[in-house]
Amino acid sequence: MELETQMSNTLRFLSIDMIEKANSGHPGVAMGLSDIITIFSKHLIHNPKEPKWINRDRVVFSGGHGSALIYSFLHLCGYDISLEDLKNFRKLDSKTPGHPEYGLTSGIEITTGPLGQGVANAVGFAMAAKYAANLLSNEIINHKVYCFCGDGDLQEGISYEACSLAGVHKLDNLILIYDSNNITIEGDTSIAFNENIKMRFQAQGFDVLEINGHNFKEIDYAFNTAKTSTKPFLIIAKTKIAKGALELEGSHKSHGAPLGSDIIKRAKERCNFSNGCFTIPSSVKIAFESSIEVGDMHYKIWQDKLNKSSKKELLNELLNPNFDNITYPIFQKDIATRSSNGEILNAISKNLKGFIGGSADLAPSNNTLLKDSADFPNGANLHFGIREHAMGAIINAFSVYGIFIPYCATFFVFSDYMSPAVRIASISKLRVFYIWTHDSIGVGEDGATHQPIEQLSHFRAMPNLLVFRPADANENIECWKIALKQNYPSAFVLSRQTLPLLKSNDCSKGAYIIKDPSKINIILVASGSEVHLALEVAEMLESQNIGIRVISTPCFDLLLKQNKSFIESLFIPNIKVVAIEAARSLEWEKFADIVISMNSFGASGKGEEVFNKFGFNKDDIIKKIKENI
Repeated sequence: MELETQMSNTLRFLSIDMIEKANSGHPGVAMGLSDIITIFSKHLIHNPKEPKWINRDRVVFSGGHGSALIYSFLHLCGYDISLEDLKNFRKLDSKTPGHPEYGLTSGIEITTGPLGQGVANAVGFAMAAKYAANLLSNEIINHKVYCFCGDGDLQEGISYEACSLAGVHKLDNLILIYDSNNITIEGDTSIAFNENIKMRFQAQGFDVLEINGHNFKEIDYAFNTAKTSTKPFLIIAKTKIAKGALELEGSHKSHGAPLGSDIIKRAKERCNFSNGCFTIPSSVKIAFESSIEVGDMHYKIWQDKLNKSSKKELLNELLNPNFDNITYPIFQKDIATRSSNGEILNAISKNLKGFIGGSADLAPSNNTLLKDSADFPNGANLHFGIREHAMGAIINAFSVYGIFIPYCATFFVFSDYMSPAVRIASISKLRVFYIWTHDSIGVGEDGATHQPIEQLSHFRAMPNLLVFRPADANENIECWKIALKQNYPSAFVLSRQTLPLLKSNDCSKGAYIIKDPSKINIILVASGSEVHLALEVAEMLESQNIGIRVISTPCFDLLLKQNKSFIESLFIPNIKVVAIEAARSLEWEKFADIVISMNSFGASGKGEEVFNKFGFNKDDIIKKIKENI
């Protein structure tokens, strides 16, 4: 065990040297998990030379605050993280930020962000692997998914949502390692958390094993047992936060602050470890870098299997989807955009084998069922149950997995539950599609609690997220054509009520003129269901010799990206602009002189009655226009 001890101490002290140099970070988790990570390195099947290998084991660090340990581990294993990168920990523009970010640092599988997200990401990876194996065979896809999590992760509700679903699907490729040190920032976990975690996970369908997280033999036994389980597996590893940090060992004071040079010096002396900074013994370097050779061997064996497999062409198709071969439906009658979207989803599914998704128990209302496919794991229809938060994080993992184009759906008002996952997808620029139906006060009888008001402005404010609110079925198609070719997420905000078919135009710039008289007195701009209302208002005003230009804005975010000349071609200087939208719509003040929008929550009643109550009808809008212009 001498080599393992040296490996663990190297991880431990590399991490705290990084934190000390940065004068910022979380030493407690890095020191407490080092023993487990050391043994784990012998079980992980990966290839640092081919970090995107589709059949590699996936590793999710749900507690991203343990980043110093993560980067130390990846550096020692041979990923593209240099010793200089470790020394630049938490520095501006470094490859080693305070919390790991997907796409920035080699070996980081996904951006986890808030606690609990990573647990749901891991469930998503495990589900993606199961469906990938269904498409490509168990011979081509047979890897494991590991997730390191802590007390904070398991206190967050998202982890319960996700693990419940993992149990339902008996995800035997999922292994959670729970770093159970009973410490949070405020002190011992008992002040707010006293669940029997073993019984909780057993009730959810997991196999559970409790071990001493500092005993190498027990750790090794746990991983060997987990890999042969027929259920999702939880290893409860009892650890000490800041293991080896002398008087700070086991203390919540070690969670989020550097230990200080004195404690570090004494801790290294106690372990007979070199007192120099960023020290890596040659025997340790050789031991960790053996993963390069082992991983390369596994990769070459897999390549041979793939080359002999009939699934090689399919894998290439999944890795390189063709978005130009989709045959979209032709709409000839008025239809709600949630309904037209359902037909569009099915058309996409027929042409893209990696297209997969589902709803949070609302598929009949969201119109998200893929009619020619079976249910997961045998088909592309995912059923998330009433688990919006976990759904968002699971779909993020499907996107990152590498061969899938995922979507998920719920009512727009429930997008609030998804917001953290949507934010992570936007930060990471993941190709994910959100279907948010029942988009306004048009929801009707369900009342204020189910009528989204502020959500549209919220998500339009989120960078790297395109929010589409199509005015009709044809705009819906055009929006999908744009969204599929983006390298970041898109959201479709769709109506419950039937909308008339309009003469749609080019949506690629986010807005276009849908009606233009020879003489223009006023410009009306709207999105979604309010576009046809704006056209009705324009027709009535033109009968009074008032010329009205109408602009449809299916994507406000794309409009913001346009240059000044295009903006001025829409919104003519010195011509008054009126924006009409049945939402809070504060963002329209950028372009509009008058914003006719919601200044309160909604009400219960038939959709048309609710629209009338809040002034979204021809007469009230014309009255407001004449009063103000």
